[in-house]
Amino acid sequence: MTLINAETDAQPEDARDARALLEKAGLASDEVNAWLSAVPELRDDFSSDTAVCSSWWTLGERLRAKLPKRAARDRNAAAASDLIHNKERDLRERFLRSHIETLYDKLTASRSKFLRVEELMPAAAALVPGLTPAAEAMTREMPRPLKEKEHLEMDHSILLSHVLAHPEAGHHLCHAMLLPRTETVDLLPRLARDGSIDLGTACINRVGKASIVELRNPKALNALDETTLVPLETAVDLAILDPGTEVAVLRGGRVEHRKYAGRRIFAAGINLTHLYEGKISFLFYFQHVMGYENKILRGVARREGPLDDEACSTIEKPWIAAVDSFAIGGGCQHLLVMDYVIAEAGAYLTLPARKEGIIPGMANLRLPRFVGDRVARQAIMYGRRIECDSPVGRLICDEIASADRMDAALAEAVAGLTSSGVVSAVGNRRQFRIGQEPLDVFRRYLALYAREQACCHFGDGLIANLERHWNAQSRKV
Repeated sequence: MTLINAETDAQPEDARDARALLEKAGLASDEVNAWLSAVPELRDDFSSDTAVCSSWWTLGERLRAKLPKRAARDRNAAAASDLIHNKERDLRERFLRSHIETLYDKLTASRSKFLRVEELMPAAAALVPGLTPAAEAMTREMPRPLKEKEHLEMDHSILLSHVLAHPEAGHHLCHAMLLPRTETVDLLPRLARDGSIDLGTACINRVGKASIVELRNPKALNALDETTLVPLETAVDLAILDPGTEVAVLRGGRVEHRKYAGRRIFAAGINLTHLYEGKISFLFYFQHVMGYENKILRGVARREGPLDDEACSTIEKPWIAAVDSFAIGGGCQHLLVMDYVIAEAGAYLTLPARKEGIIPGMANLRLPRFVGDRVARQAIMYGRRIECDSPVGRLICDEIASADRMDAALAEAVAGLTSSGVVSAVGNRRQFRIGQEPLDVFRRYLALYAREQACCHFGDGLIANLERHWNAQSRKV
């Protein structure tokens, strides 16, 4: 992955131009020469290539540390930082093309150990220093506003892309992300006893044959952010694994915003204030699409045995979404993995990717099969709003109910899905899934998504869009 900052105009092609550019930024000529002359030649040996690459990445990190912080850089310093990063990333690409299988097997003990994406990155940094950011570097990076970050997480995107592009490694990582969270096992007995668990920004309640998962981020219109990830995934785990219910429901809780006070809202999408303030990590996108959203689609995986589309290897339930008020961004994406969608009269859907400047998760893959390619492009690339009670909206929403009938409509939908037995419902959703989105299609989509979403997340356009459309500078976290 080679990114060229618009301010630098072009990336120098040879060592002489590179040397001149780095020295123009105020870097010492002897240090510049030492770094440029030490670019490793790979030998296709994991141990020796790790040693020389890690040594060179360390030199590059020291060189970058001598530049001013991002917000204080002039044109020359910005160009120098980009050049160093790009050369380091070129080497990461070469290293991973040669060693991704060996690397992943070492990280996972030949795929006998499961690591989630947020565990894989620091493990890689420990095994191959410099391949991904070290813990200390991430500790410095994470509190910074998005516009002041050093874009270290771009290296996460490179590794993720290579892992997901490798069929066996990518399949294994998908399996890891479908396993129940460790908290789930401890909470299941409590759910069986009490019938409900409050997890903070999410809760789960058992109501008859249904497990009701409720998103609760009331001050942010039920927006999705780092505070909702673990609670929501844990609640989804519990809903699927609870033996006392046959169907699961996702609904938004009541919010506090003055315009919607006391009303339910399904979800307002990614928390744009948190995004602008740098409180949304790059891995957030993958914990979302590979975590709870994929569990809604595919079920919770078992640790033993392969994750197999044809072998019914996951534990799953039918899912219903109850859309109150609106489903924006990530909330709209959730509807594309549901078995049945009830929408409140007057509710609407949007995927405001154009105004945000990011890729709306799996929507580019999934939305066209609901509404067709042209409408999907209009929604994603041109911000088309879709009214739930419209011809297009009804291609996503199965039922429209008045606000005072939403609870009754939900109860009727639960009864309808369970009346012929949950085995039939689960079997039918599996048959749909194997033709529409087999695991290998999901994995290959994500391999490219890792690269493209990183370019969006760390691009200058995202900052500009947030300031233009969201007035992000004046928002309070």
